[in-house]
Amino acid sequence: DAIQGQVSRIMYVHVPSAWLAFLAFGVTMLGSAMYVWKKSLFWDRIAASSAEIGVLFTIMALGLGMIWAKPTWGVWWTWDARLTLTAIMLFVYIGYLALRRTTDDLHARARRSSILGILAIVQVPLVHFSVIWWRTLHQPPSVFEPASPDIDTPMLATLLLAVAMFTVMYGAMMIKRIELARLEDELLEREQVDDSVVAGEAVTAPSLEGGVA
Repeated sequence: DAIQGQVSRIMYVHVPSAWLAFLAFGVTMLGSAMYVWKKSLFWDRIAASSAEIGVLFTIMALGLGMIWAKPTWGVWWTWDARLTLTAIMLFVYIGYLALRRTTDDLHARARRSSILGILAIVQVPLVHFSVIWWRTLHQPPSVFEPASPDIDTPMLATLLLAVAMFTVMYGAMMIKRIELARLEDELLEREQVDDSVVAGEAVTAPSLEGGVA
C-alpha cells in the first residue's frame, strides 16, 4: 500500500483469519443443525471442533486488527461497529464452549449447545455487513464490491492465495480436532460406566455385636 507501507502486509493474515472465523462458525451452525436432525454425536463433535477453531481465528483477527489500527487510526481499539460486533461474537462463542462444560452427559451437552450454535450464526452477517449498514472507521469491502474488486490485481491474487491456504489449514485442524473430540467422548463414556473396585472398597466396618470378650 502506497500510504500504509509495510504495515499493510498484515492484511494477508488479518483477512484470512476473519474469513476462517466466519467459515468455522458457519460449520458450527451446520453441525448443530445436523445434530438436532440426526441426533448423532458425530455432528456435535464437528460443531464443537469448528467452534474452537473459530474462536482461535477470531482472536487472531482481532489481535492483528488492533496491531494494524495503531499506526493507521492512531489507537489500538475504538468502539467501531465492526470491532464491537466482532468482540461480541467472540464472547458468545466462548460462552458456547463454556456451555459444553456444564454437563458430562454427551447428548444433554449436545442438545444444549446445538441451540446456541444455531442461533449464534446471526452474528456473522451482522459483522460482515456492519461496514455497509453503519458509518465506521473500518474500511468497506474491497474484494466483494458490487461492480468490481477495489484492489490491485497482484494484491488480490496474493490475498486469495492466503485465504485458500488458511482454508486448507482449517481443514487439517478440523480433522485432528474431530478425532481428538471422539477420543475425549469415548474416555468420558468409559468413566461414566466404570464399575471397577475402588481402593478401600473391600474394607468393612468392624462389628461391635457381642460386646467385649
